[in-house]
Amino acid sequence: MTPDVPRRAGSRYWLAGLNPAAKLLAALVLALGLVPAVDAVTGGTVLVGVLLLLPFSGIDRRTLLVLGGPFLLMGLSSGLVNHLYGEHGLEGAVGVAVRLLAIALPGAVAAVSSDPTETADGLVQRLKVPERPAMGVLAALRLVPMLADQWRTVTLARRARGLEAGRHPLRAVSLFFSRLFALLVRAVRTGTLMATAMDARGFGTGPRTHARHSRWRAADTLLVVGAVLLLAAAYTLSARLGTLVLLFG
Repeated sequence: MTPDVPRRAGSRYWLAGLNPAAKLLAALVLALGLVPAVDAVTGGTVLVGVLLLLPFSGIDRRTLLVLGGPFLLMGLSSGLVNHLYGEHGLEGAVGVAVRLLAIALPGAVAAVSSDPTETADGLVQRLKVPERPAMGVLAALRLVPMLADQWRTVTLARRARGLEAGRHPLRAVSLFFSRLFALLVRAVRTGTLMATAMDARGFGTGPRTHARHSRWRAADTLLVVGAVLLLAAAYTLSARLGTLVLLFG
């Protein structure tokens, strides 16, 4: 799902060409900054700012649909639950849904628009993350396409055995969770084998050299500063409109 950035990348790949550490740091700033605010205006302002950056991320439409579907479902379900059982009615439900999307979407865009190897290099060299968790992040990102292939394999294998739902929605749900359990078993086995192989090669046993240098440029600093300014603008706009609601207020 990571976009292939051409050598002469235009403005469409501007975000994809930045240091992954800067993108993750900007996403973390937005996520932590939105924790205290539960109103829809603050989260909505940040969400609009992130959506405006999507055309420059290099992510194609198909990936956007795959990425956006679960987030929309997550936001709608959270908003519905808060509308039915919350104390603030429709306004509170919209605030929860928008805030959840504004917190989750920047991190997802940062991960999808970054090369996994460059992400691990940026985590270790720029953010000083220990090598073991950084290599774990690299392995997890590399396994995402493999898990997608395994999901298709499990689906086709069960279809060949005649295990199809047809027009029965309850059977479709049952078969979905059955395939999900099979994928989980395969993921655990693959993760165990990979962890054993990495330990055998000495990962995490001491200082390691780096084949690539993670460059931090002025554009990376501007992205982090832009995240702080976007957060400040969101709080200022919400306070001016009188809609700011703080979690611990």
